[in-house]
Amino acid sequence: MKIEEAINKFLEYIEFELNYSSLTKESYARDLSLYKDFLKMQKINYLDINKEEVMNYLKYLDNLKFTNKTISRLLSTLRSFYNYLVEVKLISSNIYKRVRNPKVPKKLPNYLSIVEIDTIIDGIDEDNEEDIKEKFIFELLYSTGIRVSECASIKLSDIDYQNKTIRIMGKGSKERLVYYGESCERLLNKYLSIRNNLIKDGTEYLLVNQKGSKISRESIEYIIDKIIKKSSVKHKISPHTLRHSFATHLLDNGADLKSVQELLGHVNLNTTEIYTHISNERLRNAYLMYHPNKKRQ
Repeated sequence: MKIEEAINKFLEYIEFELNYSSLTKESYARDLSLYKDFLKMQKINYLDINKEEVMNYLKYLDNLKFTNKTISRLLSTLRSFYNYLVEVKLISSNIYKRVRNPKVPKKLPNYLSIVEIDTIIDGIDEDNEEDIKEKFIFELLYSTGIRVSECASIKLSDIDYQNKTIRIMGKGSKERLVYYGESCERLLNKYLSIRNNLIKDGTEYLLVNQKGSKISRESIEYIIDKIIKKSSVKHKISPHTLRHSFATHLLDNGADLKSVQELLGHVNLNTTEIYTHISNERLRNAYLMYHPNKKRQ
């Protein structure tokens, strides 16, 4: 089987069998296209690649000035691809399981303080239907900690108004419940009261765009960017910053790590542990700034 055919079958497998998102599929396709080009250039058989040739590929990526983080992602894609090749019995073992990822320095996620969140939300008008929708989207992302793609995919039937919960379909079609409070409830009700004026095609999705159809991830990102630019908060913020803020504020106020993991929809607890580093760093800075020991020589 030619590598092009194997890649296409693998992409179909992750889409239809594993239910990976279209974004993940596109990312895998780009990674494998880069790999395929290298193999053709070096005249290497993808089914019979050896350790030395793998190392040459890593040197090739390094020469292209890819960061360690990007190289780690490319290796992850190749592990998944070769796992598939083992599963369909095109090869007997996955060589990429024996290849270590380069070290990636841990970068603490950017987050907003509670005061900054309140300042931004209080600064958003509710003068017209579009203002109400945009304010609700901002509050929804912060109150629930959901991803932008998950936010865009919420259906009216996913909401339990009595228990203030929303059923979320996360990565890999993993379902979880998230919760919202009184501030979000107020804006949800206000948004629902004007939603019928916005829709045109009877869509089942909660959030709609200016054409009255299901809102896109890009539209939500644009809305958040517009809100931030109008606010007094000047440091760099993305929609994912609201997810980071959600997790950090929960831990700062006493939530346990396992609960935060479940609310975020993380498969691995290690992914959630990055937020404990944020809290610890904040406490360390507060100690160094305010403890009188620093004044005594």
